Amino acid sequence: MTSLTRAQLVSRSAKGGATLLVGGSALGRFVEAAAADPLPGSDLAYARLLVGAELLAADFYAQAVAAANTHPTVAKYLKRAEANEQEHYKSVAGIISGAGQTPAVAGDIDFSYPRGSFKSEGSVAKVALELETVMLGAYLGAVEGIQTAALTPVVARIAASEAQHVAYLSTIKGLSSFQAFPNPMTIQQVSNALDVYTA
Repeated sequence: MTSLTRAQLVSRSAKGGATLLVGGSALGRFVEAAAADPLPGSDLAYARLLVGAELLAADFYAQAVAAANTHPTVAKYLKRAEANEQEHYKSVAGIISGAGQTPAVAGDIDFSYPRGSFKSEGSVAKVALELETVMLGAYLGAVEGIQTAALTPVVARIAASEAQHVAYLSTIKGLSSFQAFPNPMTIQQVSNALDVYTA
């Protein structure tokens, strides 16, 4: 299977109509609302970016769990976060598949991490917090930037989930996670931040 770079993932052409599938308990809630009209190319660009980000997050958490270098309480969080990211992936991948395209899957992208990322609980928490901060910014940017109103509610709910992750990881690191207005990120800013983790 051919690997995709971050730039290729974001720049894939977009055509077709949309049927939005939402993960977890919200599955299918916005299917009819996302209807027959083709999605704007910018909405599909956001969806492709978020798919790549979710694949990265799930991969990171899987490796962190496998490394088994954290306290059992933290390990439980890592497993739950991995499950969250997989549910998020299903939701944003549904936007792409609903538009008649094939979303990226784990084997399409080669991820890499800074040396020592999984060596200790502290290093795992540090990288996880960096990733989750980008994830939160990506979803907040999507909430502001997506033009199709039917997509906004689920994207906002995923942003809330990512904010929970940021708060927990900040607590582990002894940092304050309270922000009145966390910062959204543009597609380009997110893409640049995620480039660090692609081989």
